[in-house]
Amino acid sequence: MTSSAAAPVRKVLEQACSAIGLDSEGAEPLRLAENQIWRLPHQRVIVRIAREGQSDAAAREVRVARWLAQENIPAVRLVDVEQPVDAAGRPVTFWEELPPQEHGSVEDVAQLLSQLHSLPIPAIELGYLDPFVRVDERLQAATTIRDDDKEWLHALHRDLVAAWADRPAGLPDRAVHGDAWPGNIVRTADEVLMMDLERFSVGPPEWDLVSTAVRAKTTGAVSSREYDQFCAVYGHDVTAWEGYPILARARELRMVTYAAQHAASNSEWRSQAQHRIDCLRGRSGPRPWSWKGIL
Repeated sequence: MTSSAAAPVRKVLEQACSAIGLDSEGAEPLRLAENQIWRLPHQRVIVRIAREGQSDAAAREVRVARWLAQENIPAVRLVDVEQPVDAAGRPVTFWEELPPQEHGSVEDVAQLLSQLHSLPIPAIELGYLDPFVRVDERLQAATTIRDDDKEWLHALHRDLVAAWADRPAGLPDRAVHGDAWPGNIVRTADEVLMMDLERFSVGPPEWDLVSTAVRAKTTGAVSSREYDQFCAVYGHDVTAWEGYPILARARELRMVTYAAQHAASNSEWRSQAQHRIDCLRGRSGPRPWSWKGIL
């Protein structure tokens, strides 16, 4: 994002920081995408500016972070101020800056999920899991894919919604992360932490486990050895559950529509989006397939 494009966001940042008594002087942009992430180097604070209309999601993320801290689950921690802060219609949250870190491993994901899923459902409002959140929105934004492919994806979406509603019984519902993969787990010199808490909800723990299973069985991003270790650490293999194909296909659909949406504004994504569609439609042979980019 250019300096001129970042200027309105900086105004939001300044307004939000002022509201809680923080100085935004010298703020550094870390990521300027749908959600903007800024660093306040003098206070060692990370500021997250969400999209308009995401106030409820930001408030849920704050509730989740406080609950995780109370339960001693290793996760990113909030700055101790009243939040989220509304600034020009955008919800803003404030987080303690982490020391240098790297992505966690597949085993790290399994260990943190095991801790999370061992907890009873918290007495906070989380809402129930929707595996298809933003799928319709992404398909509407996918202007570069062919009409027949888009119609096929819409039909797959409808079929999966029906299958999800009638899925087989599995593990008892718990609080679930919603997007559990190594990119959302970080390892510092001292600990492994969970981050990106915006997709937390109540639902089947299998949804958290399916993410790694799909990376092993669908895209091959996780090796067989890594997947076996993931199952050993967590203590359960989700692929043995008869409902696995439903959740796996839902995860695959999300991954395809993510690529299709980004292809509309980034030409580098177009071939990958079409490749993912071709895979789901049976044009590229059996799983595992090689998918590039964010999985």
